[in-house]
Amino acid sequence: MGFSQSLSGVNAASSQLDTIGNNIANSQTVGFKSSTTQFADIYANSQGLGTRVAATVQNFTTGSLETTGRALDLAIAGDGFFQFSQNEQMAYSRNGQLTMSADGYFENAQGARLTNQQGEPLQITQFSQGAQATTDVQSGFNLDAEAETLTPLPAGGFNPNNSDTYNYVTNAGTVYDALGVGHDLSLYYTKTADNTWSANAVMEGQVVGTTTGMTFDSGSGDLTANGVINATASTAALGTGAAPMNFNINLEDSTQYGQEFELRSFTQDGNTAGTFVGVEITENGEIMANYSNGNSGEVGTIGMANFRNPEGLTPEGDNLWTATEASGAALVGQAGTGQLGSLESGTVEASNVDLTQELVDMIIAQRNFQANTNAIQTQSDVMKEVNNLR
Repeated sequence: MGFSQSLSGVNAASSQLDTIGNNIANSQTVGFKSSTTQFADIYANSQGLGTRVAATVQNFTTGSLETTGRALDLAIAGDGFFQFSQNEQMAYSRNGQLTMSADGYFENAQGARLTNQQGEPLQITQFSQGAQATTDVQSGFNLDAEAETLTPLPAGGFNPNNSDTYNYVTNAGTVYDALGVGHDLSLYYTKTADNTWSANAVMEGQVVGTTTGMTFDSGSGDLTANGVINATASTAALGTGAAPMNFNINLEDSTQYGQEFELRSFTQDGNTAGTFVGVEITENGEIMANYSNGNSGEVGTIGMANFRNPEGLTPEGDNLWTATEASGAALVGQAGTGQLGSLESGTVEASNVDLTQELVDMIIAQRNFQANTNAIQTQSDVMKEVNNLR
């Protein structure tokens, strides 16, 4: 009986050493989760028969987050798992070290593909953007209420080459024609009466649009009327061979206060042609594709998963786990919602192995192993003595 009891102790200690060795070997594996060996005693007819390995339990506490600066390195700050599609099966991981395949998929080192909440692989399909002509401009500015009234204007009216015909001028920004060529847009402002102004849009030295009677409220200073310029530029005026431009310049966010002239905002919806230059991933898992023309577009949102019992997941190797009945079905959602942690780009989650504790546990397991082998040796010596008595 003593032989089998001690032998069970040797087997149990050996299993524990295997677990500890695996933990130590993966102390530098990104997203690795350490395990511990649990034992149970064996009894029959109230007599102890030794010990056995009851379970190997995974520890899903979060490892430390380490900055890498690489845009496709992701870490989960909190609970949850990335979803990957591999061989038409869903697998889960805490390792967010990603690469982009030639066809635009986000993959781990083994080729498993990152998915959205519906389990569909995320992919960039647009690696270039065509030119788009400007159709809408939004601009806001402040006009000085104390500016001089310029009426009547010199003969011929407004002239961008005659500073006596306007109070202020600003290079508001760039607009684009249908071929993606940029053109500087300048706005000229002329005070024609108290609280009343006119604005002229000039491009390539030519007036392309005008609004008169821009009226500002005498009590609030807000623009109340005629705040839109309908601009038109002919093919000849553009000088690029592009189709004529027709766009609106909305000035309705402008004010007239007793402060210096100031251009506060300028946005427009056109762009030159561009090529894909990289991605940016937000803390909520939104993947934004960036292009050389300054534009960006959302590719999709990373799907996150969590489980009622993460310890019930089955490790499959390569930093992946699969769901089981013990873990329950995946609870899928968006990063930063519910019990799902947010994402940190340019960061990875280090292994949660505590090397100091593992070395202590290894010494204890080694002593346990030696004690059981000594017990077997003692049992063997006793049996020899018994045989010699004959």
